[in-house]
Amino acid sequence: MIDNNGTSMPIDPAEAHVLVVEDNVPNFVLIARMLAFMGVQRCEWKTSGWQVVQFADTLPRIDLILMDIRLPYEDGYQALQKIRANPRLKDTLVVAVTAEASEEQMQKAISAGFNGFLGKPLDPDRFPDQIRRLLSGEQVWEWH
Repeated sequence: MIDNNGTSMPIDPAEAHVLVVEDNVPNFVLIARMLAFMGVQRCEWKTSGWQVVQFADTLPRIDLILMDIRLPYEDGYQALQKIRANPRLKDTLVVAVTAEASEEQMQKAISAGFNGFLGKPLDPDRFPDQIRRLLSGEQVWEWH
């Protein structure tokens, strides 16, 4: 969330609106459970990057998008380009979440304009802190 001065304000997890873009149901369920455990009450889900902008545009607000990279139809990079091109969504936090976790993939995500990178498998002990840091405006780049 941006205040009147254009600076990022921390977002309480209980107030956060999170969109998870993930085509693997067990992975989504795990992420949704971890988000719920830390108090996130608004978690939406899309299974592909295709039409993610149209869907996000229907939501009253979106604070964080957790974007899988390997998706059917359009991958996470293609979806990110469309998000960044949308005036309403261009400043939304978008974090790459991928099993292709390596230094090379992380550099690619940085170049593409992601706000962070989380390697799979996600660590349930570290995930809540990673999300809190992201919601407080910090970039998180962790792949192992």
